[in-house]
Amino acid sequence: MENETFSEFKNSFSYGSRSDLSFKFFKGLSDEEAAVFIQNLFLKVVDAMDSGNWQPVAEHIIEGQKLSYNKPGSFAYDDAPFTPLPKPLAELKLGLLTSSGHFVAGDDPRPFGEENMTQAEAARRISEFIKAAPTLSTIPMDTPPEKLRVRHGGYDIRGAAADANVILPLTHLHTMVEAGRIGELAKNAYSFVGACAQTPLAKKSAPQWAEMVKQQGIEAMLLVPA
Repeated sequence: MENETFSEFKNSFSYGSRSDLSFKFFKGLSDEEAAVFIQNLFLKVVDAMDSGNWQPVAEHIIEGQKLSYNKPGSFAYDDAPFTPLPKPLAELKLGLLTSSGHFVAGDDPRPFGEENMTQAEAARRISEFIKAAPTLSTIPMDTPPEKLRVRHGGYDIRGAAADANVILPLTHLHTMVEAGRIGELAKNAYSFVGACAQTPLAKKSAPQWAEMVKQQGIEAMLLVPA
């Protein structure tokens, strides 16, 4: 980008023009830390090209993630409620909620009233998404993979679009039910775009959703963050 500073470049991987979950951690690094990380990444890439061993490259990226995510976050709590399962997993009814942005073909949540919004436009309008209340999409648990769609301006959706199970594990859950590890699945799974206004999510949407799943007799929820 024209006249882009290094800090702007570094921060653009988190809800910016270069949204990328693998390198979103850049924003948590100081400019100096990010510069050292990139320099060493280049060195390791060259070494890998010579040796054919790319494992050190992957390990370097993981170390960068640790350096960023081990720092104190914006959301810190002294305590959290703990609710034990009412019965063994193999006997209960399990639901699924993900912030991946998935929906069923033909049931577009139409963000900001726009139908068929592209992923590119969602990324461009990320600042609007994070100020808006979330919209919950209902996804029947038996939805075939080819009927699933995903849109989320906060991360690179290529992996989720290629295989929804990386973040909407419907196939894996059915396999676990067949194996007897889960008692039964709820009729529907649910998804929303996690890049949304957090106060409305915490104070209004989440309590409403919790009451909804309780009314369905769901005894536990698998939460999958994007």
